[in-house]
Amino acid sequence: MYAQVLVEIKAKNIDKTFTYLVPKNIEENIKIGSRVLVPFGNQKIEGFVLELEKNKTFDYKVKEIISLIDENPVLNEELLQLGKYISKKTICNLINAYETMLPTALKAKHNTTINKKYVSYLSLNMEYNEALNHCKNESQKEIIKELIQEQKKADLNKISLSSIKTLLKNNIIKEEIKEEYRLNNCIEKQTTDIQLTKEQINTIDTINKENNFKTFLIHGVTGSGKTEVYMNLIEHVLLEKKEAIVLVPEISLTPQLVNTFRKRFGSNVAVLHSGLSNGEKYDEWRKIERKEVSIVIGARSAIFAPFTNIGIIIIDEEHSSTYKQENNPKYNAKDIAIFRGRYHNCKIVLGSATPSIESYTRAKLKDYELCLMENRINNEMPKITLIDMKQEYRTGNTILSSLLKEKINEKIKNNEQIILLLNRRGYTTITVCKECGYTLKCPNCDIPLTYHKSSNTCRCHYCGYGAKKLIACPNCNSKEINDSGIGTEKLEQYIIDNIENSKVIRMDVDTTSTKGSHEKIIKEFENKNYNILIGTQMISKGLDFPSVTLVGVINGDATLNIPDFRSAERTFQLLNQVSGRSGRSTLKGEVIIQGFNIDHYSILNAKNNDYDQFYKQELDIRKKLKYSPYFNLCLIKIKSKNINDCFTEGNKIVNYLKNKNMKDTIILGPSACNMPKINNIYHIQIIIKFKNTENIIKELNYLNELYRLNKVIVDIDLSPIRI
Repeated sequence: MYAQVLVEIKAKNIDKTFTYLVPKNIEENIKIGSRVLVPFGNQKIEGFVLELEKNKTFDYKVKEIISLIDENPVLNEELLQLGKYISKKTICNLINAYETMLPTALKAKHNTTINKKYVSYLSLNMEYNEALNHCKNESQKEIIKELIQEQKKADLNKISLSSIKTLLKNNIIKEEIKEEYRLNNCIEKQTTDIQLTKEQINTIDTINKENNFKTFLIHGVTGSGKTEVYMNLIEHVLLEKKEAIVLVPEISLTPQLVNTFRKRFGSNVAVLHSGLSNGEKYDEWRKIERKEVSIVIGARSAIFAPFTNIGIIIIDEEHSSTYKQENNPKYNAKDIAIFRGRYHNCKIVLGSATPSIESYTRAKLKDYELCLMENRINNEMPKITLIDMKQEYRTGNTILSSLLKEKINEKIKNNEQIILLLNRRGYTTITVCKECGYTLKCPNCDIPLTYHKSSNTCRCHYCGYGAKKLIACPNCNSKEINDSGIGTEKLEQYIIDNIENSKVIRMDVDTTSTKGSHEKIIKEFENKNYNILIGTQMISKGLDFPSVTLVGVINGDATLNIPDFRSAERTFQLLNQVSGRSGRSTLKGEVIIQGFNIDHYSILNAKNNDYDQFYKQELDIRKKLKYSPYFNLCLIKIKSKNINDCFTEGNKIVNYLKNKNMKDTIILGPSACNMPKINNIYHIQIIIKFKNTENIIKELNYLNELYRLNKVIVDIDLSPIRI
């Protein structure tokens, strides 16, 4: 028997299987999808078995598989098909596609070992009274009394280690080693008696009526009760003995949602996201494989949960760009969900208060079924006020407007809570010499460094380069150094210094880099240990705090300045979502949005909570400029240490594509990317707008093959989220 093995080498030029002889001793156990250890050149590497063949002859010596790694295949039939789909759709190596689906413990990487966690348990080896009679001292008796029920050995060691050894030696008690999962999800179910609104009931009934594959889009305003709808839909699926996957866009949303789900479904919930350790991911993966849970909640990667009988896939905040992976393979979790939905013939539910333009268009075209939830549970949307900071600057208010200051003080006095959004981390964003104009920049990326007061360093947010804070200008030795711009750190300091009785907690990449930090910050704020939460966009969606009655947005128009055709859409979504954190319970909510360009249609429509009007205006612009959803997009990035090489190859690619005379295709570039240099690598880009996918895929595959061994990197992204 021979096996076609896909080896774990991600080099672009080795995207194929290699033939190996299957040893007689593993012929019965080897299956398609199994991991094997094979010789490859002078090394031993792991790979996946993709085919098994009998009765084949070769005119050369075929190397033999060294060993079978797993008892059961790591990749089932569905995941094998899914990998091929990802490879084709994202134009990536097949091994990349398979590796991205699996936790580290199951990837085909030699010498990667994730150990299972084992715990020692003690229990009685005879009747309770008999065991007591055998005891020689008080500590032995105390241990026996504790062992009316089985106990962890570690918990009893504190009584007396020597007494435990004696009891074990005399067979009075016994020791058993058991595997234990690293994540404890033992939460008691809580019975709830929630009165559903008419809109919730209609949405649940509409979706539950469908028994086959279909995609639904729930367009529900913030606070309309979408989470309760999700849980009702899952209850229906569980009654049919099927499984459910729930995706959230940010790790920060996972703890609160998991807690809500576990109160309803108990320990029937697994969690998968990048914040878990490799061991925790491995444990959660095996819980799913062993059918110990029926629900998985997590970020993007949870879409690959190895369920075999999926009844529903729910994607919350479906508009979020985090569902698209930025590095290879550049898959979108929504595409994977639809592939798996078709495979399992199950329902896909997309939910958002601000659906993406593409999803809403599909709903309008009846590709998706639209379910509307237009009212909050408390029937009261927050009052939104726009503040023109041009006027405030004249009166000396450069960070907080007078109204926002007044409202913060009012809410603190009433023992209510406030969320302040500033989508920029760090303390100050640019350091300039007043005398000669020297700007402190990253030597690798050529962009200004951001000052972080907590570490007293200036950092590049692209490559991680760090430098000490400037005391004197390296160019002219002047000590007249000016730090300008504002980040979350500076806002936090300003609030502490200027707002009486403020208790501030900050949530951004800097404060959430350690394990469990998201959960800790959310819990602290939920328990009202703090009255002001400051953060970047990670606090803008999905979080539910009943006491938050004021949301303030600093620089609410900042995202409009990003040169991307989706900037207006992102601004509308961000403002609408963060506004939805205010007044979610019985208390009235208020929102104050500060900015310099507050008369922009995205901000005015966010103020009026008018998605339909924004959609119409945005669609009109997209049509004129030939952007999505009227045209598909492809982004080709060319990367090299030499800028001239980038443009030479970029021009060759553009000329090649233009000579193909593809109908309904517009080719733009080559031109510098928004970030033209990252970590000493220059980036230029070519944008392709097209209608016929088949034509363009053929040419992109050719270019991908052509540049496999080239010193210039050509990176292709079909359906890019950012350009």
